Amino acid sequence: MSQEKYKKHQAQERQIHNFTGRYLGNWVYGSLDGVVTTFAIVAGSLGASLSLNIILILGLANLIADGISMAASSYLATKTERDFYRKEMERELWEIENMPDAEIEEIREIYEEKGFKGRDLDRAVEIITSDKEVWLKTMMVEELNLFLDVRTPIRTGLVTFLAFVTMGALPLFIYFMSATFLVGDSVMVATIALISATFFIIGSSRSLLISQKWYISGFEMLILGGVASSVAYFIGFYLKMILG
Repeated sequence: MSQEKYKKHQAQERQIHNFTGRYLGNWVYGSLDGVVTTFAIVAGSLGASLSLNIILILGLANLIADGISMAASSYLATKTERDFYRKEMERELWEIENMPDAEIEEIREIYEEKGFKGRDLDRAVEIITSDKEVWLKTMMVEELNLFLDVRTPIRTGLVTFLAFVTMGALPLFIYFMSATFLVGDSVMVATIALISATFFIIGSSRSLLISQKWYISGFEMLILGGVASSVAYFIGFYLKMILG
């Protein structure tokens, strides 16, 4: 492989890894919520003994509506964080330009706390404050503890929506296939078994984001999904008994 092709390959690989790292959390979050929410609706509908058509209608309507709501929430949350960062950066820049002595003293205090002394401290302060961009970024991180979110609001919303709809459609698909090819109690058994496996697999993917064993993450998701689905099922069951 030539050096030019190797550099191009590295750039493409870096771009893929950056995208995955930035938005993997949104994908896992949307997937988990999509599966739990949709299966809870399926479970509640089964508890109420609703027909296949009604369950599919309720499930699909919720899938799209909740998916849009989740996407909007992710979009607005990311946008708000970026807007807040920008506002604080503008305020900090104004202070640097209009009150440089006070800001220099703040840099000095920050690096004194880090253990810099004497000439090393003077040199560090001089280097940082000689470049306004470096100075500004240092104040944002060291003084305000703020970091720029490199994710874009549109992409966070889109990734969350796709994850919610894609993974959230699985309970509906599994139930539809079970109801189509099986009869009686076997429909419920097959649906629960397959959805439980889905809960575990998606939950395990959280280990890509956190320092936790994959099987522990899987069981946590399985328990969470199981509790939510059980509550929904019994609510539907008892409401049917009460309302007839």
